[in-house]
Amino acid sequence: MLTRTDHLAAEQPGEVMDDHDAHPASNTHAAKPGGHAGHDEHSDHDKHRGHSPEMFRDRLVLSLILTAPILYFSTQIQDWFGFEAVAFAGDDWVNPVLATALFLYGGIVFLKGGHHELRARRPGMMTLISLAITVAYGYSLAVSLGLSGKPFYWELATLLDIMLLGHWIEMRSVQSASRALEHLAKMVPSIAHRLSNGVVEDIPLTEIRVGDDIVIRPGEQVPVDGEVVDGSSSMNEAFLTGESRPVRKSPGDEVVAGAVNGEGALTAVVTRVGDATALSQIMRLVKEAQESRSRFQVLADRAAFWLTIIAVSVSIPTLVAWLVFGSSGATFAVARAVTVLVIACPHALGLAIPLVTVNATSMSAARGILVRNREAFERGRDLRFVAFDKTGTLTEGRFAVSSVITDGATETEALSMAAGLEALSEHPLAEAIIEEANNRAAPAAAVLSVTAVPGNGIEGEIDGRRVRVGRPEWAVDTGAAISMDVQAALEAADARGESAVVVIDRGRVVAVIALADKIRASARDAVDRLHVAGIDAVMITGDASAVAATVAEELGIDRYHARVLPQDKARIVAELQKEGHVAFVGDGINDAPALLQADLGVAIGAGTNVAIESADLVLVEDDPVGVPRAINLAVATRKKMIQNLAWATGYNAVALPLAAGVAATAGMVLSPAVGALFMSLSTVIVAFNAMLLRRTPLD
Repeated sequence: MLTRTDHLAAEQPGEVMDDHDAHPASNTHAAKPGGHAGHDEHSDHDKHRGHSPEMFRDRLVLSLILTAPILYFSTQIQDWFGFEAVAFAGDDWVNPVLATALFLYGGIVFLKGGHHELRARRPGMMTLISLAITVAYGYSLAVSLGLSGKPFYWELATLLDIMLLGHWIEMRSVQSASRALEHLAKMVPSIAHRLSNGVVEDIPLTEIRVGDDIVIRPGEQVPVDGEVVDGSSSMNEAFLTGESRPVRKSPGDEVVAGAVNGEGALTAVVTRVGDATALSQIMRLVKEAQESRSRFQVLADRAAFWLTIIAVSVSIPTLVAWLVFGSSGATFAVARAVTVLVIACPHALGLAIPLVTVNATSMSAARGILVRNREAFERGRDLRFVAFDKTGTLTEGRFAVSSVITDGATETEALSMAAGLEALSEHPLAEAIIEEANNRAAPAAAVLSVTAVPGNGIEGEIDGRRVRVGRPEWAVDTGAAISMDVQAALEAADARGESAVVVIDRGRVVAVIALADKIRASARDAVDRLHVAGIDAVMITGDASAVAATVAEELGIDRYHARVLPQDKARIVAELQKEGHVAFVGDGINDAPALLQADLGVAIGAGTNVAIESADLVLVEDDPVGVPRAINLAVATRKKMIQNLAWATGYNAVALPLAAGVAATAGMVLSPAVGALFMSLSTVIVAFNAMLLRRTPLD
């Protein structure tokens, strides 16, 4: 067997030289220029810590049951609807007792939340709700005990019902948007078929180890990451790549946990298990991104804090003013103060950013875009440049035949001879030539007496003739005849930075096979989309200038930097940042400094070998077109964030004065329950707007 050292026609293409703690890896993400941390700590005042949709649903159901008799025995409701409730001894205490039960059962979640916010010195939505229901309940109970005035137990009951309903809807929305994690978790079977000494046994997945052989039967999901050693089939990897077309698998190909096997049985050797699998990494990235905090979230929290302060500051003067200057009594004054507290609840503000982010991260994960941290949605706007690494990003990082120039033989004959001689070589140039011969249906010629000539190439007998394949210099050393057409082809390949292999037959060069790093099929489309969006594409590579110029010309890239060392890529990105915001796209290994330096770092090709900790976004597929797609998502996401923030804060400019009673003389008075309804409506609007993000076209 010949080794790669036996064939030195050219070098391989490449570069020159509480339970809210984040995943430990998230702390390694360095801060971006301008002070944007890669992955912020979780909020210490998460209003829904430990909550679930089921909890709010159950409390809502019982609260509604308690509310019905409260409404029935309320004198105001009786007056409105013209009926008289059943009278019996002690009926005056029905509403106080039921309201107490409702206050404690339905309101305890808000009371605990408010207590937590005050302890954290972060008063917010829970604080306002707690103040509102406490004041309403306390005043009403005082009236029942003898204080002059009218209780509003029915307002308290309906207020709690609406608040519980709003939170239930919110939690269902968040849970629905977060189900990507649940779907991913369900993709891994609990049992694997281990092959040992020719015997297949079903064992728990926890007992599978790296190096084990497993059998993957038709229609089954892959339990762990591995490499196919026997069999051929097709796999549905849509969960990972977003591509619905089946992917062919044969010996040497990788299979990932969660993929669905097609028509054939496969035997694979296990390469990664547990948290090391690609699926587990995706789940971790989605979870971290959904839980992380961003600049817009911090802004929303700060706005919620000040809105709380304003609400309290307005409600107290409102109470005093109506008590002192009003003529409607204490009940009306308390109702105004409670309504101010309720309608100012920063419920919509609390949802404005998280719901957009959760939808965006789930949406992006379904399309093969993994969000390393939520600030990526904010950094992906107003980009002036997208700088690409070349090898492995715009190109596939492997050789492919770019042209075959012949003189004295046909292209099929030249490829047939070259493929026959290269059949035993493991060199990447040999693999590319054999692949091209197969693609052109040029069968490998039968070769005898194959000999490797170190530093030059390979020679052997074909139909009794001595044929050589190797470096162009070998032709000169052996005195082979070189025609003008062949010489021109060699010079053209050199000018393009391509690697040239010559085929020598009967003492003359009969073909020049030029090879180059294969450009990805979608790279030109990606660059064109960026240009349409008004973003300049820049290429930064360690390859020679000729190679860089050829790739740049083919892709329509006007600006490129060649012969760049990995440590200098970050410097070039910094220079570009003087002209505008920059995104950098690389393979995430040698490009880590540039990924961190850029305003938006994008690692292309997700896997355990990719330094995803250095990037903001990770593209699962090795597909550059994912870059403009990710930028479109970032722009749409930021737009939704701004819309939600504007609505969640803006409606208070009208709602607060109405709640305080400035239009009372005109007959426009908002009850606490109506205030809660308006507040909940604003929440629904914010949630609906966030869900509309899913309709955004990314292509």
